[in-house]
Amino acid sequence: MKKKTSRKRENFKNQLSLSFLFTAGFAVIIHVCYFLFFVSNYILENFVEPNTQQSIVFFIISPIFILAIGFLVAALFTYVMLSPLNEIMRAADCVAKGDYSVRVKPHGLGNLTELGEKFNHMAEEIGNVETLRSDFVNNFSHEFKTPIVSIRGFAKMLQRDDLTEEERQEYLNVIIKESERLTELSTNVLTISKLERQTILTDTKTYNVSEQIRLAIAMLDSKWADKNIEFSFDSEDSFITGNEELLDQVWINLLDNAIKFAPTNGSVRIESLQTSEKTTVLISNNGTPIPPEKAPFIFDKFYQSDDSHSTMGNGIGLAIVRKIVALHKGTVRLVKSDETETTFEVTVPTEEQKKLA
Repeated sequence: MKKKTSRKRENFKNQLSLSFLFTAGFAVIIHVCYFLFFVSNYILENFVEPNTQQSIVFFIISPIFILAIGFLVAALFTYVMLSPLNEIMRAADCVAKGDYSVRVKPHGLGNLTELGEKFNHMAEEIGNVETLRSDFVNNFSHEFKTPIVSIRGFAKMLQRDDLTEEERQEYLNVIIKESERLTELSTNVLTISKLERQTILTDTKTYNVSEQIRLAIAMLDSKWADKNIEFSFDSEDSFITGNEELLDQVWINLLDNAIKFAPTNGSVRIESLQTSEKTTVLISNNGTPIPPEKAPFIFDKFYQSDDSHSTMGNGIGLAIVRKIVALHKGTVRLVKSDETETTFEVTVPTEEQKKLA
């Protein structure tokens, strides 16, 4: 609330300063014209003989001359004031034609400089969105095509008559596995699309988030048991106010990633901390660290730090996590990733803090 009030005051000051500058500029123009008129009258009265043809001509020409000077001064003032706007309009035409690299030089009086800076920021964000859109299409095509090609290949092999029963079952298992992968991909795409359109959080309640995480660990038993992973979760019970079903997806996605990237006989550690202002959950594993140059992109849709796409997954899980946490006015971030462990932190504020935000 304080930030919004401060922002409104700043905008009001900028608008007031720009209005003052325009008013002052036109006041200067008026005073210049008045000064020229005063000078011409002074010359007419003191240096030109009265009742002569020259005085009549001077009396007719001087107002025209004064108006011309005033027009030139006004035109110059308007050009100087509007040149930043004209530059932004030309740049906007470039953006409309698809050139998102165009930038303007922020200059001008009042908040015209701020307008230029905001335009540059807008152009940069639009360019980033376009890049993400292209990456999204490419990655989605790759993730969707791979299981289809696999299913097609093994289905053709099943047509052979010389297969043993073991080979037939193996190929059928691959087809089932790839079909499940397609189903999961479709479900995740629908989920992220739904979340991106959602702006209001519904069905909220206060519940034991520690117990919810324990249930998520139990649900993933088959995955971590196969790798003989050791879990550590000794935190006291913590309570959170939110949509229990949505937050369940957060813990399942983060735990699934922690298990997936933990080595065999590795470990996963969970901590939950609660204060009067927020609830924080930390999920760590001792797997391969995320490269620093790739860390800023791990929450993007379809992004995988493994460029070869050899790791199982479709790169949507963390995007879903970020959107769900954002709906709860919280934050999710990678707080540590080195040779010792990789740690993700999820923070959800209390209802009181949400109201103050």
